[in-house]
Amino acid sequence: MSPSTLHTTTRTEVRLVGYPTGIPDPGDFALAHVEIPALREGQILVRNMFMSVDPSMRIRMNPTAGTGSYLAPYELDSPLEGWAVGEVVESRHSGFAPGDHVTHFKGWRDLDVLDPGSRGYRDPLKVTVDDAIPASSYLNSLGVSGLTAWSGICCLAEVRRGDVVFVSGAGGSVGSLAVQIAKIMGATVIASAGSAEKVAFSTTALGADAAFCYRDGPVAELLRDAAPSGVDVYFDNVGGDHLVAALDEMNIDGRIVMCGAISGYSTPGSPTPGPRNLFNITSRSLSVRGFLARNFAHRFDEFRAQMIEWRSRGLILERETVVEGIENAPSAFIDMLSGANTGKMMVDLR
Repeated sequence: MSPSTLHTTTRTEVRLVGYPTGIPDPGDFALAHVEIPALREGQILVRNMFMSVDPSMRIRMNPTAGTGSYLAPYELDSPLEGWAVGEVVESRHSGFAPGDHVTHFKGWRDLDVLDPGSRGYRDPLKVTVDDAIPASSYLNSLGVSGLTAWSGICCLAEVRRGDVVFVSGAGGSVGSLAVQIAKIMGATVIASAGSAEKVAFSTTALGADAAFCYRDGPVAELLRDAAPSGVDVYFDNVGGDHLVAALDEMNIDGRIVMCGAISGYSTPGSPTPGPRNLFNITSRSLSVRGFLARNFAHRFDEFRAQMIEWRSRGLILERETVVEGIENAPSAFIDMLSGANTGKMMVDLR
């Protein structure tokens, strides 16, 4: 189809129709078909090619997410949203033309009208798609997953040669990139993952020096065996028992960067209890920093230039778990929360 030709006046979108308890159920989601409004001046119409499936979306599926959270809850019977990369098929904006590729935050639908200039760092951003950089990379190493890993490893933890770095959730999108960036910085890297396959992926493909499956025993014992000299930097994607174990193995003046806590996202009822060994932060002079990717949006150009350079040298491996069809997006999300993906989970809408 020519990028300037559109043969439909409706879009398909994924809606949340029930707030889940624990891991979501397919019945919590529904497909809907919605009329596409005519473009106003300054708007563009984008056909999505790939859309991102992210753990943080689960936080917004709690009706009380807005209380003390950085993410407002999704409204029931309204479309989900998230990162996507697509192609402009119609434009009434001088900065965009049919055929341009853009990243934006209105995924979870196959088409949508966008208003450039209205959503800050989530604004539509033109990107180059070619043989060297496929469209899906803009949801992986060149997107928010990459920015998150780079920000935590390079900007906050300031990983340097000789550090021992522990990365939890190493089989996922952010974790797999954090392992590789830490290795580029010259660190010894310990990885945790949720299956033997992901453990092998962490060592053979990502370059981790040691890795363990957290299902094989108490995380505290597994980490102690994998890092006998202690840990200088912990990149936390999991929280829970991983954070407790890391706090006990941190070296003096260690740095903890807290990216996520997927172990508690789908926990029904009360929040996951906090660690009981927090005094280690004081006794070992640790620094602990929580962060969001958007905290580093002002350094996005710097990040992307560095990542493109690393990619050109063959230092970054991307792994994707791709599900085809918007109708299968809810299953992809449920599978991701259950750890079925290796690398970045995304949906192919082409």
